[in-house]
Amino acid sequence: MSSTVCPRLSPAGSATSRLFVGFRKWYYNACGFNKLGLMRDDTINEDSDVKEAIRRLPEQVYNDRMFRLKRALDLSMKQQILPKDQWTKYEEDVYYLEPYLEEVIHERKEKEEWAKN
Repeated sequence: MSSTVCPRLSPAGSATSRLFVGFRKWYYNACGFNKLGLMRDDTINEDSDVKEAIRRLPEQVYNDRMFRLKRALDLSMKQQILPKDQWTKYEEDVYYLEPYLEEVIHERKEKEEWAKN
């Protein structure tokens, strides 16, 4: 397969991909929430869909989330950050809320469709 047919195999494509990943890691660290031990999903604005998704989390995932939020609040009030070895790493951060949020949004849209008829 030539690189013109499949751009992801071209050296330029891989360099662009590495650059993009590098930028994402830089931005992740620049946001600062990881310095408080938070994950991306811990920082989502809690609208009604997000609140319902949080309610549906498994107990352990919910408890882990609450621990991270309380610890971050405590650190923030003390104007401190965690030691660097305790920061949330880009590679370890997972979108734990996403599947539940997608389900809630899908159900809400389905209810809205039923209400129209």
